[in-house]
Amino acid sequence: MTVQLLLVPTDGSEISARAVQQAVDLAAALKARVRFLHVQNNYPISLVGVGELVEASTIEALVEAAGKRGEAILQEAVSVAETAGVQAERAVLMNPLPHKAILEEAGACGADLIVMGSHGRRGLEGLLLGSETQRVLLGSSAPVLVVR
Repeated sequence: MTVQLLLVPTDGSEISARAVQQAVDLAAALKARVRFLHVQNNYPISLVGVGELVEASTIEALVEAAGKRGEAILQEAVSVAETAGVQAERAVLMNPLPHKAILEEAGACGADLIVMGSHGRRGLEGLLLGSETQRVLLGSSAPVLVVR
């Protein structure tokens, strides 16, 4: 298997940072490129039941702040790649279902490998929502490397 492009979803968490570093190290060894992906929800917080109580300008400010945070997360990942001499691309997608965005991006960019953190959820939330990583594992036609 030849790996030329690694897709690396990142949310700025500690486990995502470890996945970024592992992906960059692997890409350097394979002389491959990385494409960092940040998936944003349409709204950075849940507005269920309070949507009519929040002013439109507040929602716009929250969306703008989330966009800036996403850009900062991607810039940090790109800096890790640049330091290692690895060619890096970046993408931001808006989707309330991160696993769907990751799978779509993997297909669209032709990723040979997806490298992502094990965002394990516990308790009732994990039971009801499941893991985005697990959903990517189940839906991906490309191999997925899960970093713990």
